[in-house]
Amino acid sequence: MLARSFFSLLLLFLIFSRADALFGYGLLRCQFTSPDDVFYMEQIFFNKVLLIDYNSTAGKYVGYTEKTRDLADGLNKSPSFMKQVKKNEDKCKSHVSLALDLLSKPVEPYVTVKSIDAASSRHPGMLICSVYDFYPKQIRVTWLRNGKEVTSDVTSTEELSNGNWLHQMHSYLEFTPKPGEQITCKVEHSSFTEPKLYDWDPTPHSQNNKNAIGTAGLVLGLVFLVAGLIYYKKNSAGRMLVPTG
Repeated sequence: MLARSFFSLLLLFLIFSRADALFGYGLLRCQFTSPDDVFYMEQIFFNKVLLIDYNSTAGKYVGYTEKTRDLADGLNKSPSFMKQVKKNEDKCKSHVSLALDLLSKPVEPYVTVKSIDAASSRHPGMLICSVYDFYPKQIRVTWLRNGKEVTSDVTSTEELSNGNWLHQMHSYLEFTPKPGEQITCKVEHSSFTEPKLYDWDPTPHSQNNKNAIGTAGLVLGLVFLVAGLIYYKKNSAGRMLVPTG
């Protein structure tokens, strides 16, 4: 009965609210850092104002207005309602081990290395090593030139959250290109058994495309040449020379 009154009160708030008002909503939280450190909370808001909540630390409902304080007292004295909230709290705790097991598995990052325009730089070139979709967030990204670590002209972002437990980060290297040198992005992460190296390919994509088109054109030309020779030989073999007077 108290549960029905509780949700009826919230419904009345929604029905009789002004046209320009916001809305009421409930929020359930299950926060944890370990299986032994679990915090469960229920909160009800209206127009961004907290009206009433329950948290497992206090073990009771607390109202923040005159009406919801009376409602909270009634809920705390209801054996059936408190039994239900305890059941929700136990369910929260029982799923913590599963969640921690899933979150403890590292996710290997996806890495790209490419050149970008160097704006306002004393070097004509700039490389970016982008590391995407990794977990956990602890990661180390460094640059190597011909196998030696580069410590200057390097800037990096922090580990940026994607909002889905995964992260990304980007490291920039300002440099002056030299013929024959090898530039590498080195990534160290718990998902790797050892650091991984990603070499920069200095060949522009446009040049790669030109090479591919040129190769395809050459192959196509050879095909037509061979076909023409076969056609010519077949026609020559079927002809007879007739002497003229």
